Amino acid sequence: MLTKVYSAAINGIDAFPVTIETVMTNGIGFSIVGMADQSVRESYQRIAAALQYSGFSFPHFRITVNLSPADERKEGASFDLPIAIGLLTSSEMIKCDNLGEYMMMGELSLDGSVMPVKGALPMAIKAREMGFKRLIVPEANVTEAAVVNKIDVFGVKNLAQVAALLGGTSDLQPVRINTRELFTRQFEEFDFDFSEVKGQESVKRAFEVACAGGHNILMVGPPGAGKSMMAKRLPSILPPLSMAEALETTKIHSVAGKLSRGAMLMTRRPFRTPHHTVSPVALVGGGANPMPGEISLAHNGVLFLDEFPEFPRHVLEVMRQPIEDRVITVARAKYTVNYPASFMLVASMNPCPCGYYGHPTKSCTCTPGQVSKYMNKISGPLLDRIDIQVEIEPVAFDDIADKAPAESSVSIRDRVMKARTIQQERYRNLPGIHCNAQMNSRLLHEYAWPDEEGLSKLKERMTRLNMSARAFDRILRVARTIADLDSSERVESRHIAEAIGYRSLDRASYGKTF
Repeated sequence: MLTKVYSAAINGIDAFPVTIETVMTNGIGFSIVGMADQSVRESYQRIAAALQYSGFSFPHFRITVNLSPADERKEGASFDLPIAIGLLTSSEMIKCDNLGEYMMMGELSLDGSVMPVKGALPMAIKAREMGFKRLIVPEANVTEAAVVNKIDVFGVKNLAQVAALLGGTSDLQPVRINTRELFTRQFEEFDFDFSEVKGQESVKRAFEVACAGGHNILMVGPPGAGKSMMAKRLPSILPPLSMAEALETTKIHSVAGKLSRGAMLMTRRPFRTPHHTVSPVALVGGGANPMPGEISLAHNGVLFLDEFPEFPRHVLEVMRQPIEDRVITVARAKYTVNYPASFMLVASMNPCPCGYYGHPTKSCTCTPGQVSKYMNKISGPLLDRIDIQVEIEPVAFDDIADKAPAESSVSIRDRVMKARTIQQERYRNLPGIHCNAQMNSRLLHEYAWPDEEGLSKLKERMTRLNMSARAFDRILRVARTIADLDSSERVESRHIAEAIGYRSLDRASYGKTF
């Protein structure tokens, strides 16, 4: 008897349907075909034990299991459950007249328990797209999958419960989640708040501008100046996730297996902080079994690289294309996958090896050559993709001793959201453009070109400070964001002046004098 059970597999962050065809003929044997990897081929031992512990016997026939489409690679243990159900229905140990209405996935433990799988959310989305009425997932994944509406999602504990559900003898009810209500109850409280940061008003302003326009930002300052402390508070002033962003972000973390048990939609923007020993594959994704990297896990959020020059140069250089294109394509001999990578890069570094170049009270022990060599660890093309470069000085004692709270993250966030609303309206007819940081040269000329006074000031400052030509576009992008924060339709001279102040490392003299 031939039986078809439906499941799904992951390619990138999206799922594709997989049909598990099971046929039994006279003889003894068990084989799986259809580009199954080792973990899928090992399912025989898990399924045989699970059937026995669940009160069933393993069919004594020649069994062939085909995973269709046969030209797509299948990985992982999520096919254990549909293969087991295929065996039970083919051998008529259970009868189900509407098996074609179900999609299912789950790893089987030896005692018949259904273990959690990766990628339940994209599989649920694909099940709805394919028109399936019901979805069976492990109980640990049910809240994640139930975020998808217009499909009945059942969370199961063991194989016997699945058999009872398909046979019509179970009272198990589908899990329903009001995603809109869940999304509107976003967490407004953050672990860190800018009201706790003493002084550093100029740096806070730079962060506000960066968040308002989606700009990448680099902080340069001595140890203990507060670079990491402020970076950790940056998510508290970013605009909240939209529903589409939340779904896409949750899909990525679901595929990577980063969602906690019982998790639903991610309602906070991700904040990823990889150590400087990270490998290129861990940063961009890939591997023998392809998984999203740190830049994709930071999608729609923040990627914070502390001690920026300590990252190996070849690791940093792999970010150049994703920063520009906001997507990473991982191409290997056996697969090619695309992962989204639209993140806000926040980096921090010391100004020199000893950390005290330009310090107001401590002397730098580095030679000019050492300072220049240290700064040159960050390549020009990568530095070119960072719109805001801000220097940080140590906090004065009077600011530290001041008991009055600083401006809260909520107040800063309100201004950021107003500026983002202006940008959304401006770029509403331009697909792929959502904020000022994404503007190309044509849009810069249309929306960010300064008035005569501003253009004259820009020319004068770039000439006097001997800035490189690459700074021109970056200054205009940032000036457009400053104008949006100022609710100004035109980019004026004062906006240009502030934007120029955020290009510290473009000065030809930086790192060469004391």
